[in-house]
Amino acid sequence: MGAKLTRESIVEAAFGLLDADGIEGLTVRALAARLGVKAPALYWHVDSKQALLDEMGTEIARRIATRAVPNSGEGFEAALRGYAVAAREEYLAHRDGARTFSGTRINDPAVLRGQEAGLRRWISQGVSLERIVDAYDVVTAFVVGFVIEEQERADGSRYSLAQRDDAVGEDYPLAVAAGHYGFRPAQQRFDEQLDLLIRCLSQRR
Repeated sequence: MGAKLTRESIVEAAFGLLDADGIEGLTVRALAARLGVKAPALYWHVDSKQALLDEMGTEIARRIATRAVPNSGEGFEAALRGYAVAAREEYLAHRDGARTFSGTRINDPAVLRGQEAGLRRWISQGVSLERIVDAYDVVTAFVVGFVIEEQERADGSRYSLAQRDDAVGEDYPLAVAAGHYGFRPAQQRFDEQLDLLIRCLSQRR
């Protein structure tokens, strides 16, 4: 066996395996082979695929939190936007990223404790704890769903606007136009839809 297995080396190898083979190919046995160890040695550190996913999801959450620290003077809506942008980019950094990391359990208390300062800051500015949690949950759901669709649509053989137009037919111009609007560039769609979502959340406050 090569270097001693650590959480960091296991997670890094798992990201590589995910990028190479996708979520279906990410198994503990395949990861053990990639690391050059026997499966029982790896099971000592991660005893199931879900445990492995939780480790990977925790690392992604850590990276998002590091990137999404609000600037001094930045308001709550701006912080939400920064979080959404960071989350999307981290999910897109890996094949099947949103599918892989959504729903995982953060298993490092330090990541959870890192929320304390932000929560105190927004509460001191008059945003209730309940509103903070709901807003971040809604934005998270938006980003996860958006990225899942974005990564799936990257397969041009399955998603063709021309084929959609032909299937709908010219007798249904509004349905055709809706498809074209929905297929505008991903970055543009993300920015505009995130704006809409944050405006709605702001109005609820």
